[in-house]
Amino acid sequence: MKICVIGTGYVGLVGSAVFANWGNKVVGVDIDEKKISKIKSGDMPIYEPGLKELVSKNIKNKHLSFTTNLAEAVKESEVIFICVGTPSGQTGAADLNAVWTVAKEIARVMNNYKVVVVKSTVPVGTNEEVERIIKGIVGEKPEFDVVSCPEFLREGYSIEDSNKTDRVVIGGKSQKGINKVKEIYAHLGAPVVECDLRSSEMIKYASNAFLATKISFINEIGQVCERAGADVINVAEGMGLDSRIGPRFLHAGLGYGGSCDPKDVEALYRTSTDQAYDFRLLRGVMEVNEQQRTHFVDRVRKYFGNLADREIACFGLAFKENTDDVRKSVAIEVIKLLRGEGVNIRAFDTVAEKNAKKELGSTGIRYVRDPYEAVKGAEALCILTEWKEFTKLDFKKIGRLLKNKVIFDGRNILEAKKMQDLGFSYFAVGRGNLSRVNGAN
Repeated sequence: MKICVIGTGYVGLVGSAVFANWGNKVVGVDIDEKKISKIKSGDMPIYEPGLKELVSKNIKNKHLSFTTNLAEAVKESEVIFICVGTPSGQTGAADLNAVWTVAKEIARVMNNYKVVVVKSTVPVGTNEEVERIIKGIVGEKPEFDVVSCPEFLREGYSIEDSNKTDRVVIGGKSQKGINKVKEIYAHLGAPVVECDLRSSEMIKYASNAFLATKISFINEIGQVCERAGADVINVAEGMGLDSRIGPRFLHAGLGYGGSCDPKDVEALYRTSTDQAYDFRLLRGVMEVNEQQRTHFVDRVRKYFGNLADREIACFGLAFKENTDDVRKSVAIEVIKLLRGEGVNIRAFDTVAEKNAKKELGSTGIRYVRDPYEAVKGAEALCILTEWKEFTKLDFKKIGRLLKNKVIFDGRNILEAKKMQDLGFSYFAVGRGNLSRVNGAN
């Protein structure tokens, strides 16, 4: 099938490569000429495991190409995926200007029947507005269908998720348009949810909001565990074995972040208020998430008393492992809070340093390329991103390099007993049963 993908961010670039790898003829479109040139040369604008290889492979076999010429790409395609950004506006509502612009541009160059698929995360009613915009320009001819097909990808695992998706959600008014999109995904054998446009839009927001709710719930349980002397890891394990609950997203830590969950939860809450309904549970989810990072900094302050002019190493800048994305990164927010206390930061991340510098600057922060250099002479280590590489470091060496053998593990990725056996004062999230050593409070 001939497919056009508009937008080369996380969703668009991964989607282009995956669709091409499924045997389709795909052209990716972006207005940024420099970005397109880099992609063509094999220089990916984002870090995603396996993406560079997949893009290069499919460019070489001529299944995949990239251009800034939207008109030509649209005319030659049967299905057009809109994968542009929908960031939060000042009110918390999604900014849909890019979606409206692309819809108008598609309409102006349509030459025959097209299926326009909105894959960007958009509020209820957006697909209907896209349909109105296009129809207002093309009239009755050429015919077209608008279909909603939201993505459910995890950054860092998006290629795997594309090939092993739990479900495909396809919303539309026309069975012809729905069937065209079903054809693209048919080989996966995944369950397909066919529905109306508005339900499809809501499924995406409801899914992300529910996962965020699980995260905030287990973080609240963690707060109780810390005070009651229980261990949130044991509690989460016991809960997760219940098939009605499941283990995923029951990991206490610093809270959710990234480009999707915070934005989508806020947008859904805004949708509820637009419908004159106060989604109190969702408001609580957001409040808990904000408080979680301050609880972590409070723990660091409680240990030291005064944080001014202290040197603290921070492992992790990305919002999660396996990505260089720092948008709404909780690690970044924690570092800002520590800087506000007067802490001098030594920051290390596997791949996110470049993007983090744009968010944090360099005042009071030294970025280092080696984790052992980061901890050398530091008074404590804070783990802020759950990179698996951090668990494989030589903590005997880290203990020798640190000025104080103190670790604040904001992601609960280290083995508590091992750390204590090595003589660390080890503080995790929600683990009130841990015996404290080396003067810990």
